[in-house]
Amino acid sequence: MGTTRSHADTNLSKMEAQLEVWSAKLNEAATKTKDASSKQLDDLRSKLAVARTKLDEAKAAGSEKWETFKDGVERTWKDIEGTFQKLIH
Repeated sequence: MGTTRSHADTNLSKMEAQLEVWSAKLNEAATKTKDASSKQLDDLRSKLAVARTKLDEAKAAGSEKWETFKDGVERTWKDIEGTFQKLIH
């Protein structure tokens, strides 16, 4: 049980750090990317907000319930990664 709790807490911490990185990259992209439509940027902002909400819900539920939230959070993460790739390339 201690291992699962540590693993879940570590995952949540890493995801929280990644969310901060993505937010910074979004702000940077908004100032540098002239060909990106505001719709793309708004879409990414919305996805980051959803990711923050899911992460906050997972943290509030406690690491014991990580498995309940894991799939939804991971799907959101993949969606954001794909959107960033489209925006940057």
